[in-house]
Amino acid sequence: MRLAGGLIALLLAACVAAEAPAAPETPAPQTVADAPPSEAPPETPPRQPVPTTLTLNCAGAFTQGGIALCRTLPGATLSIDGADAGAADADGWAVIGFTREHGANARIEARAGGAVSAQSYEIAARQFDIQRVDGLPPQTVTPTDPAVLARIQREAALKREGWDSFAPIEGWLDGFIRPVEGGRVSGTWGNQRVLNGVPASPHFGYDIAVPAGTPIRAPAAGVITLAQPDMHYEGGLVFIDHGQGLITMYLHMSRLDVEVGDTVEQGQVIGAVGSSGRATGPHLCWRMKWRERQLDPSVAIEGLAQARAALLAN
Repeated sequence: MRLAGGLIALLLAACVAAEAPAAPETPAPQTVADAPPSEAPPETPPRQPVPTTLTLNCAGAFTQGGIALCRTLPGATLSIDGADAGAADADGWAVIGFTREHGANARIEARAGGAVSAQSYEIAARQFDIQRVDGLPPQTVTPTDPAVLARIQREAALKREGWDSFAPIEGWLDGFIRPVEGGRVSGTWGNQRVLNGVPASPHFGYDIAVPAGTPIRAPAAGVITLAQPDMHYEGGLVFIDHGQGLITMYLHMSRLDVEVGDTVEQGQVIGAVGSSGRATGPHLCWRMKWRERQLDPSVAIEGLAQARAALLAN
């Protein structure tokens, strides 16, 4: 990990932690697969010259919920379909992402000194399952108890503070590794949920069922912006800020080994898997958010590796 404006360490080409209460974390019966093996961190690539003119090149996972990297003039501001996407760092790097509902195309622009460089990319559509969960206690779906509502409100403020962090780092330049070893995929990202017959928010987590106590490792370098052992919905909950608004989240933890303000390196243990909060069994719910956009962390590993290879080949 490095501070913004520093030398690039690695040059790359790219369950509730959402504002609304998340659905209870139950293993998705229609999605039970072996989790892929952990990826080794990418090797350090040769240093690339910093762009001196306004150009724009992006690469990565151009799909709904996907993530990508862009290279452009340092300090250039970026936008996706006209919406603010931040600015490139002192070496011209930026991370971007696409929502679950993103359309078939994305226009990405870089602006500096009145000039504009733009590229358009096709965004692959995805199919999402519908998961129906019935027989849930009403207070876990539509809580009405004043004490519970007050707690949820307090915890929402804590999460908001964690999401609002913009650490001056680029941990995503190191690529991502899986946060746990082995296990099975028990819930996929983006599934629509119907709780007690009522449509709920999509499931924005990637669930990996592993034994309680399994170590959880930081998939990339970052700064801890939230570390709470007992949240109403999420149980043990940790946020890592990887820079430029990219936040990853770890739910239902049985043990927390970090505190707010800690700097973590890729592969460092941040705690252990559990079943705290609204969970029916031990698993890690892994989430990712970028500038209010919910992203699929399961595509980040390959997406960032593809981005690195593509942009370094230019």
